[in-house]
Amino acid sequence: MTNTKNKTYLLLSILLSSILMCVVDSIIKPVYLVKSIIKVCLFLLVPLVYFLFNKTNLKELKEIFHIKKKEFIVSLGLGILVFGFILGGYFLLKDVIDFSGITDNLTKDSGITKDNFLYVALYISFINSLLEEFFFRGYAFLNLKTVISKKYAYIISALLFSIYHVGMTSEMFNPVLFILSLIGLFIGGLIFNFLNDKCGNIYCSWIVHAFANFGINTIGLILFGII
Repeated sequence: MTNTKNKTYLLLSILLSSILMCVVDSIIKPVYLVKSIIKVCLFLLVPLVYFLFNKTNLKELKEIFHIKKKEFIVSLGLGILVFGFILGGYFLLKDVIDFSGITDNLTKDSGITKDNFLYVALYISFINSLLEEFFFRGYAFLNLKTVISKKYAYIISALLFSIYHVGMTSEMFNPVLFILSLIGLFIGGLIFNFLNDKCGNIYCSWIVHAFANFGINTIGLILFGII
């Protein structure tokens, strides 16, 4: 690919993949297995096409999976703090905010029930979070900052990360919590970008992301009455 085609494919693929997943979540609403397959096609195969046609970026692809021990330990500690913060926030607010809409929405739209939620929670916490980090940070952010300014790479990646979640959060929360969740996701995206920027790999942000999802899914386990 030429530099112009390279930049165009990168920007369009990130934008369209994020919007398509939002549409799948908010309008099509397939069962969770089908949705996961669609996400793998958009968030894994689309970036791989980019890397395969840009041989010079294959080295960068390997680098984003390179583990650095010190950074791994720091990220693990940060992830545990995030987990505690999310769980603590739930226990502080559970008597103020009605969270029942979360489980109702999951059961109605995604076919997730008390019987299968544990398996879905494990997948979301560890596999799905890695897929999202590969796409939004390893593919989007780390590549965008080489073709546009770093400031805009931060904003675009974090904004699309937030927009991508619109479909799955719009019916779970009341309007105020919905807006707050999108703002939180945008800020979270900026933090994940910062971690990747400093580490040069996706493991730092993935660990924190996984623990954040684990915290949210632990709340789901409580709401479903599993724990």
